[in-house]
Amino acid sequence: MIDFLWNLGSFVIALGILIAAHEYGHFWVARRCGVKVERFSIGFGKAIWRKVGKDGTEYVLAMIPLGGYVKMLDERVDDVPDELKDQAFNRKSVWQRIAIVAAGPLANFLFAIVALYVMYLIGVPSIKPVIDATRLDSPAAQIQINEPMLITSVEGTPVKNWEEVTYALVSQIGEPKIAITLSPLEHSGQPLDSSLGTKYSLDTRNWVFDPDKESPISSLGLDIYRPAITPVLGLVSPEGAAAAAGMQVGDTLVAVDGEPYVAWDDFVAKIKASANKAVVITIRRAGEQLQLKVTPSERKGAQGQIEGVIGVAPTQADWPESMKLQLEYGVLDSFGVAVDKTWQLISVSFKMIGKLITGDLSVKNLSGPISIAQGAGSSANYGLVYFLGFLALISVNLGIINLLPLPVLDGGHLMYYFIEVITGRPVPEKVQEIGFRFGAAMLLMLMSVALFNDFSRL
Repeated sequence: MIDFLWNLGSFVIALGILIAAHEYGHFWVARRCGVKVERFSIGFGKAIWRKVGKDGTEYVLAMIPLGGYVKMLDERVDDVPDELKDQAFNRKSVWQRIAIVAAGPLANFLFAIVALYVMYLIGVPSIKPVIDATRLDSPAAQIQINEPMLITSVEGTPVKNWEEVTYALVSQIGEPKIAITLSPLEHSGQPLDSSLGTKYSLDTRNWVFDPDKESPISSLGLDIYRPAITPVLGLVSPEGAAAAAGMQVGDTLVAVDGEPYVAWDDFVAKIKASANKAVVITIRRAGEQLQLKVTPSERKGAQGQIEGVIGVAPTQADWPESMKLQLEYGVLDSFGVAVDKTWQLISVSFKMIGKLITGDLSVKNLSGPISIAQGAGSSANYGLVYFLGFLALISVNLGIINLLPLPVLDGGHLMYYFIEVITGRPVPEKVQEIGFRFGAAMLLMLMSVALFNDFSRL
């Protein structure tokens, strides 16, 4: 319940900030173009707070925080007194109307730059993209790894951390080949001379990537370097079978059913194979060995199979300093990095839309408000810099979605206005009405698919 409320609260805050930025873009440009704004609302439905400003605009916070709007004076909607007609939206030139409508998505892109700017000023702890093995029968099987190797670029794009590697790989979904460059590490963790880097061309014609099951990195067969897992328990779920049997954080695993503990993966395999079957786990606590009888509860695995689970997780050795990375820049440099990162997010997002249209990416990858709420809660839980990164990502996606040429969205209005620029006359209202109905139906269908995907992931 606490997690639900945290996710919900984080979602409402994030959405409120992004909607405010989007609608303020419309509001600011409309005012500069001489349009009278009657209402600036964050949310829909009944108002929970309202205030009329000195500018005559009614500012509103409404109960349903799933959108917002800027109500402008418009003769197509209401009767407008003669003395105010020059302030009506419909009386403005087509280029002014284009500027007002385009300002919303543009404000989302600008907000992303600001959020990332602050994030890079604060500094983002990160991990260098180092792999220590590749899997057989995978696109990466051709790469022979004898020592940890650093990924320095994907398709010619330099990468510094795993987030950048992920974005670069996702943007290549559907391509027959993906080029990655690997460099050996010095003891300092820095790559050696770039001439020593090796470029590999991965055959991805049969690459299958299911984001619900694994990352694009692991689906290619690249094994991420991780510090050694220790046999000391770092987490014991209060509701799990382990806690019920008396296991505690800090216990050291010694044996399972008399077989000495060797590796965490072997321990997990034993537990998974023992759903509803008691096992005897030997642990060491405060210098004393204890034997505890634990009966793993059952759950469905990724393939629908029944597997055992006891609700524990191990501790991990510290990351080597050479693998750590602090993405932190100065007052001026942060702005350039933020602009470049925002452009990357915009480019990847447009590529993903294109791949959805061509079928290279399944509609199963669409996410709705539930997934966004979970992402908001998780990022807020990790701290301010991660929440800022999440806000930037969602802001870019909100801006791009609104640019789609669906008549009910900003992009649809822009489409009509550009047709007006070309033809010299407005699109007939009957045609616009048909378009709005079609756009609403399409948007409802996309939202339904996204919600279905959200519920299927729960």
